[in-house]
Amino acid sequence: MAIALVAGALLMGSCASKKDLENCKSENAKLSTSYQESKESLAAANARIASLQEQLSQCQDNNASLQKSLDMSLTNTNANSVNIAKLVDQINESNQYIRHLVEVKSKSDSLNLVLTNNLTRSLSKEDLKEVDVQVLKGVVYISLADNMLYKSGSYEINERAEQTLAKIAKIITDYKDYDVLIEGNTDNVPISRENIRNNWDLSCLRASSVVQALQTKYGVDPKRLTAGGRGEYNPLVANTTEVNKQRNRRTQIIITPKLDQFMELIDRAPEEK
Repeated sequence: MAIALVAGALLMGSCASKKDLENCKSENAKLSTSYQESKESLAAANARIASLQEQLSQCQDNNASLQKSLDMSLTNTNANSVNIAKLVDQINESNQYIRHLVEVKSKSDSLNLVLTNNLTRSLSKEDLKEVDVQVLKGVVYISLADNMLYKSGSYEINERAEQTLAKIAKIITDYKDYDVLIEGNTDNVPISRENIRNNWDLSCLRASSVVQALQTKYGVDPKRLTAGGRGEYNPLVANTTEVNKQRNRRTQIIITPKLDQFMELIDRAPEEK
């Protein structure tokens, strides 16, 4: 009887140890996922900071050129005082516009940073292997490989794409002040099938399929959507290898602020004198 009790105690201790081990493994997996998401968010933020710094540098160069012109005018004793005054005004307006541009870019980048981070967090690691998310000049580009969206050689959406499109649609719906362009792209391999005359047709039909899926299946307002195709004429890389052709066969979802709201952010540039 005593032997049985000891054996039972040892068995219960072993089960508890296994449970602790499983809990540790689960916690480790969560920490690894959180670390990867933080790295991705940091990379996106660094890219946007670099873009802002480049634009600020260009404005500062322009301002330095104006300042140099003023210095040259001041050394010329025959300079027209009226022209100097106008040049001073231009420099002051330029400085004011630089400050305004930094403020506008900061607002725009903040909005796009939130949007991009929300999108990348909503996609799984498997999704992100075939979905590329970038922010370029205040516009969010989501690039999806054709083999994850469509049936082979077709423009019909496959079942595999539905989960990813549902997550993207949720982001689009949450950000109601953004317009959405769906852009189809192909490689340069000719195609001729029933109802598909060439790559122009294929790229447009694929973009239209995504637009209709976003509208009918996921409730995105069709007034915000535009479908377009660029055929084989907007390649990322030369169509010289099969790997390159696969990269060029893609559909881009381009999310951008509406023009009137963008202009409200910017107000207007200084008038030329």
